[in-house]
Amino acid sequence: MKIVKGIKKKNLEKARENIEVIRLYVRLLKDFHQINNNNRKAKLSMRKNIKRMKLYHHPERIYNELGIAGLKKDVTLKIEDISQYDQYHYLGTESVDEAIRGLTIDATTKVFDVGSGVGGPARYIAEKTGAYVTALELQPDLNATAQSLTQQCGLTDLVTHLCGNILEFTEEDYKYDALVSWLVFLHIPDRSSLLKKCNNILKANGKMFIEDFYKRGEFDKEELRILSEDVYCNYLPTLEEYRVQLTANGFSKIELVDMTERWSVFVKERFNKFIENRERHIKVNGIEIVEGLEDFYQKIVGLFNGRKLGGVRIVAQKE
Repeated sequence: MKIVKGIKKKNLEKARENIEVIRLYVRLLKDFHQINNNNRKAKLSMRKNIKRMKLYHHPERIYNELGIAGLKKDVTLKIEDISQYDQYHYLGTESVDEAIRGLTIDATTKVFDVGSGVGGPARYIAEKTGAYVTALELQPDLNATAQSLTQQCGLTDLVTHLCGNILEFTEEDYKYDALVSWLVFLHIPDRSSLLKKCNNILKANGKMFIEDFYKRGEFDKEELRILSEDVYCNYLPTLEEYRVQLTANGFSKIELVDMTERWSVFVKERFNKFIENRERHIKVNGIEIVEGLEDFYQKIVGLFNGRKLGGVRIVAQKE
């Protein structure tokens, strides 16, 4: 009887252990699903919140401009036909030419474009150099427009468009010679994860060309609100902090060029020219698009006028 009782006791203890294991598994499973749900919500939230930036509204407006120029969707486009419309960053193709020179991009170069917008820089690089470009864009509507334009330009053999978040990019087994990005990092507060990801994408001694905002001084409450709500920018480093972050995440030979004064002039001229041609823009794109862009351009001018927002061009090499 004692042996039977001992066996029953051991079986009971074993059953309790199994129950605890099952409970632990259930908790882990719930946590896993919760993490996945949170990640999905965060991803959707980022895509939704970045649309606060009115520059990104209605990317299909480029077809309105091309249509006015007599270039319909069934017409083969040349880069010079669209380069004045598909470069969302400052100084247009002049800046892309600087990237080509700074990174020594040619037909043997494999380029990764972070936050590629409607594909302007990617197409320009491919057309001018023969380089192969992978263009990653978070927003599905911008990415779809980019794909369509690239096809219309006959550049699908050289430019591949992907829709996704750079922080979630997993195809890191294929390494690139060069990485480029224009006014995108400002949307991503987690600079350590971002820079590590960029470093992982590059080959040994690969180089990176970035244009971004930086903090020159302490923003006031209204400036912080505009940055957050209208630019989707919730963190900016100083120039020295930027250098430290790059070094800490595996980059060396860092060159920082202050673009603040040139960009300040650019955004003012862009706004003034837009206002001068307001009636024309309304006829082409409609009042909603025009009012949105006018508001955005004016707020960017205000931020640069405040002298606390700066612009920087960065070239760095993977160690």
